[in-house]
Amino acid sequence: MMLPAYDAVILAGGAASRLAGADKPTLLVGDLSMLDRVVAAVTEATQIICVGPQRPTSQPVVWTREVPPGGGPVAALAAGLSLVSELTAVVLAADLPFVAKAVAPLRAALPGHDAAVLVDAQGRDQPLVAAYDVGALRAALTTLGTPTGASMRAVLALLNCARVADPGGERPAAYDCDTLTELQHARRIEEGRL
Repeated sequence: MMLPAYDAVILAGGAASRLAGADKPTLLVGDLSMLDRVVAAVTEATQIICVGPQRPTSQPVVWTREVPPGGGPVAALAAGLSLVSELTAVVLAADLPFVAKAVAPLRAALPGHDAAVLVDAQGRDQPLVAAYDVGALRAALTTLGTPTGASMRAVLALLNCARVADPGGERPAAYDCDTLTELQHARRIEEGRL
């Protein structure tokens, strides 16, 4: 089945407070930064929109910022969504080194729904590993009102969601690197030491 074209929105902001303020998207897992790993996961996108402070990337992307900077993931999503031109958007956080295998299943699950959201091994929805119908997502953000400080869970509550199980294995797509321990674990996985 031919999947429709999509734009990608990568949320690459945040304070990384649990990583002593390190610029999390630039940290390496293997030979690539986490940001470049996420960018590589969406190379088929019509355009790749990164939201956050501008950084070097291995391939061209469009940069934008949420208003105000640091306004949270919904504010960042709204900023990225304002540049989307396709009818489908894949939304990913920039700290997901193994997310690539989730993109196709999420896109395939979207037709007939407002969103297709990855569910991690603990059964939690991961709204920053998801494919969205752009019209439905824009309507949900309008209904929600001011995006600053809003919760992604509040956005999901306004949408008809398909849920896609994380492909799992030793490289879960939902594995994020919020702490030094998680980052070191991801590096060991990438090096084949686990």
